Amino acid sequence: MIKVLSKYRLSQTTIQVSRETREKLKGIGKKGQTYDEIIENLLELSKKATFFNELDKIADTEEFVPLDKL
Repeated sequence: MIKVLSKYRLSQTTIQVSRETREKLKGIGKKGQTYDEIIENLLELSKKATFFNELDKIADTEEFVPLDKL
């Protein structure tokens, strides 16, 4: 189990993850980082990846129109 305590929240919760997942999280984090900080960083990276994937999808499927042609 991993206890997650956000520096922005006063409450905490416990989530269950496999030992393998816990070790992966440890490998991703930096020395001194909490699991909460590691997970928050991963969630932020996921949001950014989703945004850029959507931009790529639009670029691949839509016609580019220069602003001066509008």
